Amino acid sequence: MTTGNDKILLAHGSGGQLSHELVERLFLRYFDNPILAHLDDSAVLEVGGGMQEARGKKQEAGFLHPASRILHPAPDARLAFTTDSYVVSPIFFPGGDIGKLAVCGTINDLAMSGATPLYLSAGFIIEEGLELAALERVVASMAATAQAAGVQIVAGDTKVVDRGKADRLFINTAGVGVVPAGVELGGDRAQPGDAIILSGTIGDHGMTIMSQREGLRFDSPLASDCAPLHGLVAAVMEVTPQAVHCLRDPTRGGLATTLNEVADKSRVGIEIEEDTIPVRDAVRAACELLGLDPLYVANEGKLVAFVAPEAADAVLTRMQAHEYGREAAIIGRVTAEHAGRVVLRTALGARRILDMLVGEQLPRIC
Repeated sequence: MTTGNDKILLAHGSGGQLSHELVERLFLRYFDNPILAHLDDSAVLEVGGGMQEARGKKQEAGFLHPASRILHPAPDARLAFTTDSYVVSPIFFPGGDIGKLAVCGTINDLAMSGATPLYLSAGFIIEEGLELAALERVVASMAATAQAAGVQIVAGDTKVVDRGKADRLFINTAGVGVVPAGVELGGDRAQPGDAIILSGTIGDHGMTIMSQREGLRFDSPLASDCAPLHGLVAAVMEVTPQAVHCLRDPTRGGLATTLNEVADKSRVGIEIEEDTIPVRDAVRAACELLGLDPLYVANEGKLVAFVAPEAADAVLTRMQAHEYGREAAIIGRVTAEHAGRVVLRTALGARRILDMLVGEQLPRIC
């Protein structure tokens, strides 16, 4: 690792530079395969043909389960598969809790591949001493969020660890969804000329968590933006799926880190305008008070879309008509210049490079 440290640091979990180095220099070295190499929010799996063949063999043997209509889709079907872990502290916060966060985060990772989320699993690592009422509150929140989103939690596991070993509760999830035919999204598909559309204000989730930890109070209360985004994605894709090249939800590391990921993977330059990026006054005030940059603060209910310029206005209009995209804005464009770099034009007209997050601003944020 470039840190010169032979131990894991909190910054390795930030979603920024050290996280990427850990994935690329350790996990990819051992797990490398063509699917994993994309490093998108979810893996898209070509499963139709092989599953049809398996179905045929079961039919010949005379034992085709009724669920095969789901388990053995059409030959051109693709599945999206993702997994994530949630370690937020505190586990309850304005706008959500660790359970809602886990369900929405998993749905959103599937949605960024254009998939319709279907099924989730949930694993609970519970610290000895956690109140049963708190656990029930989390589980009830997960159930309500999943039901409202139209997904089912179909598998799970529980483990209990010693007091003081799990920060009350950790949750691991996995999710499966179906990618419609003709949808091709990826972090390596952004193209020069693409408009960059942000679905709403940034920094809400991260600063809500930090304000709870620090006991900060503001005239306008902060609340997490935690929300399932598959409905917003479906609305956007209805406009013209071929014109949408890449979708990302800027979680750990925030908007700046997400843009850097896309610039690097697509080998393009990105230019954004500071005064077009929506930030709530309370978030801006909290960031100034704590010395943080909202561009690097986690979000849990926002997406960034890279869209062909001729479709940008139509996609923006569709976003703004959706409950989770009312404050959407075009914040910049993709360029063939300075490949791999993100450049911010400030409100004063100056230009500065936005690097990927290096350290850890807010540990245990999601």
